[in-house]
Amino acid sequence: MSAQRTVEVGGERPYRIAIAPGLLDDGARLATPLRGRHVLLVSDTNVAPLYAARVEDALRSARPELSIARHVMPAGEHEKTLQRFGEVLDALARLGATRDATVLALGGGVVGDLAGFAAACWMRGIDVVQLPTTLLAMVDSSVGGKTAVDLPAGKNLAGAFHPPVAVLADTVALRTLPGRELRAGLAEVVKYGAILDAGFLDWLEANADALLAGDDAALAEAIARSCRCKADVVARDPFEHGERALLNFGHTFGHAIEAEQGYAGSTDGLNHGEAVAVGMMLAARLSTALGLAPASDAERLRDLLRRLGLPTDLPAGLSPQALLQRMRLDKKADADGIRFILWDRAGAARVVANVADDAVLEVLSEGGAVGAT
Repeated sequence: MSAQRTVEVGGERPYRIAIAPGLLDDGARLATPLRGRHVLLVSDTNVAPLYAARVEDALRSARPELSIARHVMPAGEHEKTLQRFGEVLDALARLGATRDATVLALGGGVVGDLAGFAAACWMRGIDVVQLPTTLLAMVDSSVGGKTAVDLPAGKNLAGAFHPPVAVLADTVALRTLPGRELRAGLAEVVKYGAILDAGFLDWLEANADALLAGDDAALAEAIARSCRCKADVVARDPFEHGERALLNFGHTFGHAIEAEQGYAGSTDGLNHGEAVAVGMMLAARLSTALGLAPASDAERLRDLLRRLGLPTDLPAGLSPQALLQRMRLDKKADADGIRFILWDRAGAARVVANVADDAVLEVLSEGGAVGAT
């Protein structure tokens, strides 16, 4: 096995992120966080056929006494609903899950968010171990304890903060990831450089080709650096009362795009990472329009995203007014209006309140194109 990278997440409920190939077959590592004998493995129809049996076999080899049940949900962002959440709770009930039970979230961000939310609610909170199988989940949604489901009115509007007891990121899983999903995950990787570490942006520009080619060492380094960025912020602000909001750079616009497209990322719309890529460009354009950041930084971001095969322009047919209305329901909005995550330059983001609607609508009407007038 290649050298394992680890990232420690501090705070009141500390845990470890392990990044290495082969973790899904390592029964001892999988079993270490388990306190009781009840385990519910939650996955989806894309991931379960690839890895669910392997995880269960590895666990039974290490802990034969475990009572393991499997719940497989349909794949896709549009399935991250209260109905599917309720089905996971029903599966926990059938298992007879006790207070020391564990939910294993095996999959991408949808599975991780929904299974984590169910773990947060079952008997007012049981353990969850995140087993992310997508790049996006490895660098973002599996880390930090945000769990949620979507509502028709908006993305992630019902949820809870519920940190995992462990995150095991098996980089071998990325070899079965479709190219579009790999590129979507790279959008979240770019985000960390954009808001926290300009030097990381330099590294990404130098290693873009290796990342796109699925180079194991480059991907492991990108995952570890991204997780360290997020872990440092989460430890200081676990409940998003301040600094953690910066991690939503691009997400206010991106979530509005996803909601307006009916979470159709697997069919006719942008998926989450693609929407975040466009959202970051819109945020960069808004930063320039407000005189906060130079246009050259927006151009640099655009060029990197395009090198990584990600969209940078707003999809045709979306109403700026409709998107603005979606953003009013964003979780970062408060009584004073929408709070945007903008930047002063690459590597330095901040929260900006009281942005005039006209400025937002102008950027939306331009579609995010750098240099538009």
